[in-house]
Amino acid sequence: MQSNIENLRQWDGQHVLHPWENSDYIHDTSRTFIEKAQGIFVYSEDGRELIDGPGGMWCMQVGYGRSEIASAIAEQAMTLGYVSAFNNSNSVSAQLAHKIAHITPGDLNSVFFTTGGSTAVDTAIRFVQYRNNVLGQPAKKKIISRQKAYHGSTYLAATMSGKERDKGWMDQAHELVHFLPDVTPFNRPEGMSIERFLESKIADLENAILRLGADQVAAFIAEPILASGGVIVPPAGYHQRCLEVCRRHNILYISDEVVTGFGRLGHWFASESVFDIVPDIITSAKGLTSGYMPMGACIISDHLIQEVANTGQGASFSNGFTYSCHPVSAAAALANIEIFEQEDLLAHVREITPHFQQRLHELRRLPIVGDTRGMGLMGGVECVVNNGSGDPLQLDKTVGERIDAHCQALGLLVRPIINTCVISPPLVITHAQIDTLFNILEKGIQIASDELIAEGLWQPS
Repeated sequence: MQSNIENLRQWDGQHVLHPWENSDYIHDTSRTFIEKAQGIFVYSEDGRELIDGPGGMWCMQVGYGRSEIASAIAEQAMTLGYVSAFNNSNSVSAQLAHKIAHITPGDLNSVFFTTGGSTAVDTAIRFVQYRNNVLGQPAKKKIISRQKAYHGSTYLAATMSGKERDKGWMDQAHELVHFLPDVTPFNRPEGMSIERFLESKIADLENAILRLGADQVAAFIAEPILASGGVIVPPAGYHQRCLEVCRRHNILYISDEVVTGFGRLGHWFASESVFDIVPDIITSAKGLTSGYMPMGACIISDHLIQEVANTGQGASFSNGFTYSCHPVSAAAALANIEIFEQEDLLAHVREITPHFQQRLHELRRLPIVGDTRGMGLMGGVECVVNNGSGDPLQLDKTVGERIDAHCQALGLLVRPIINTCVISPPLVITHAQIDTLFNILEKGIQIASDELIAEGLWQPS
């Protein structure tokens, strides 16, 4: 492998178009190659051991190298590697749907299997549109979302996403969505209490519905925690209050649990167990298979299914994918869930969460750190650099990149989201490994801070 790495770098640069590729860096040949993994660690092409701080992409729940999942995948591939779900079914996807229905809140019992989180969100939006067409409400199509929300990169899902920097060069169906202002408590006006901030965020939603017209608004879509927006934790009671507003105006509530589902906050799903709401639709992916196979799920409540069933109109929900109900992905998901149950992984997450969050918030003592926020095994460290000149946003982006580079050199992968370092490690992480992770992160932040001071780009206040 090592002797061939330069050839591989050239092939990667010449032939692989990576996600979120910046056109100024197409044909980049400097990427680290991750070649193997075990537990919470990944290993680069030169043998360096790195803690996987982002947990893959929020998805590596049970850790790497789980032979139980590998065996389930191999056995299912040899038994039935694929079957179309359009006219037939298979036992393994039926078992998985039954299991998911058992662990979801309320009456969310109908599972539409997709290829990932983006297509799960697309399915949710398309079902809402379909439902309103069947009910004779063709104008009730607008979706309300939030700034800094992220719901995916397919066309509909990207349309619902409110991350400003993802929209500069890409088209969206603007007529389908309305964005509410930022819900980040750290960004609230100076002197505003958290209680007043909460009231203003609820008023954002109600006022938008009144302005747009409840007969035009189909649904409100929200992440329990805005993950890729920077691990934004809305004020306590926010989701309950939003659901009340939606119920009052006959608007559906879609809870996007692609990140928070399957243990990230210590529960199968966070909507009811953590935030005390039972939404109309839940979207899920990532932790469903712990990243071992691509799969997502759109989980729909019984009351919505009953509204469109047996109407005598011959209406078809014309939505589906070649890989819907994929038997190998379903086998991986079932094996993943079995690991959760056998190892009581949800209880483990709840037990280690206080230590994880304590170590996260201790980073506030660093002068460059403006905010730390998180829940469960999710954490965001927002660094604030503005020297009063130049482009502070560009400097912020540089800060994230610097911290990422220094942490990787020290043995930790982080995910820089502009100026926020995101941490969401595999759920099997131990107390001692949490300490190692945050020790490295603190050192990486400090080295980046010292560099900025030495280069005259920033001075601590």
